[in-house]
Amino acid sequence: MGLSKIRKFFVALGHVLTGLHNALFAFILNFFESINRKIRSKLPFWRLEEETSEHVHMAIEVFEFIVLPFSIVYLFGNLFFLKENAFDSMLWGILVFFYSSFLPDLTCIYRKKKDGGKGRDLPWYKKYAILLFAPLFVLLLFSNVHLGWKTTENFHNFRSLSVYGGFLFLWSFLVFGGFPISLGQMTEMLALPLYGIIGYLAHLKVDRIL
Repeated sequence: MGLSKIRKFFVALGHVLTGLHNALFAFILNFFESINRKIRSKLPFWRLEEETSEHVHMAIEVFEFIVLPFSIVYLFGNLFFLKENAFDSMLWGILVFFYSSFLPDLTCIYRKKKDGGKGRDLPWYKKYAILLFAPLFVLLLFSNVHLGWKTTENFHNFRSLSVYGGFLFLWSFLVFGGFPISLGQMTEMLALPLYGIIGYLAHLKVDRIL
């Protein structure tokens, strides 16, 4: 009976992950197709579909074998050892993981080709604003607000990952932190950047940066 229940659980989990894969693929493909139409990208649809499939496959695989087990340990570890309910930070972490898995490509709306140093690039704070506040810039794009910002930075590197990780830690401190900081709060503050870094690394892995 016990083995039968375990088998049914993993079968059900497989169906859930398959459904998540299909839903995520459809959403991401339609989203980036809309962006490409907005910025008049010359990227062919077949290439967009292929790249989306690669990133979605990697995101689901990392979620299944790394993020999901970590989330279970994180949740029950906080509950049993620290008497803290980390369910909210776990859910936020999973959302941040999936968001981070596609974040480097969100910045494509302000990307330009390298010109051999002939043109001036954006100041560093504007470049990283595009990365750190990407949803806001996407919203501006679909609101027909044109800033005229262009950068050769593609954010597919460890420097951008470090900046993003630091930003997530600051954000998690503001959301979950407080003085005096308890051990439970510390785990929540560290978990959110970890989820984001794992997602970002998954993206870099697909693009062969790792």
